[in-house]
Amino acid sequence: MAKIEPSIASPVDVAETSVPGASSNGTSQLVVPETGPAAGAPAIEPREVDQLARIEDKAARIEEKFARYESVLARAESSLERSAQKVDAAAGTMDFSGIREEVAALRRRVEATPRFGALVTTAVITALLTVVLMVLVLKFGVPGLFGGLLPR
Repeated sequence: MAKIEPSIASPVDVAETSVPGASSNGTSQLVVPETGPAAGAPAIEPREVDQLARIEDKAARIEEKFARYESVLARAESSLERSAQKVDAAAGTMDFSGIREEVAALRRRVEATPRFGALVTTAVITALLTVVLMVLVLKFGVPGLFGGLLPR
């Protein structure tokens, strides 16, 4: 972006003239005649020059602040771009088929666990066997420890 600088003096028409043969090697040389201030140009007061200098200083500070904000935004944009690339890379490396296989294996293990009916059946069988063994121990006793407690 080109910076436009305010000028103090009013623009003056400068006529460019070419004087052939003025140089020693035969090429034309560009001559710009010097002219004084234009006849209709107003005189500039020192107060106006000071005010213009303050305006230029303020504009320079604003431009510096804008440049700082621009650099901060550029850094934030590049950081966001890096984060987006990392997310894309992470999403690309996910192994959906592997996850699907793990879920299927877990489902098979859950289906292989006993359900309520199997647990009740096991409890009833355990209770019956315990009663039968207890009756046998009480009737015949344990050899070497004690004899039977119930009459035969």
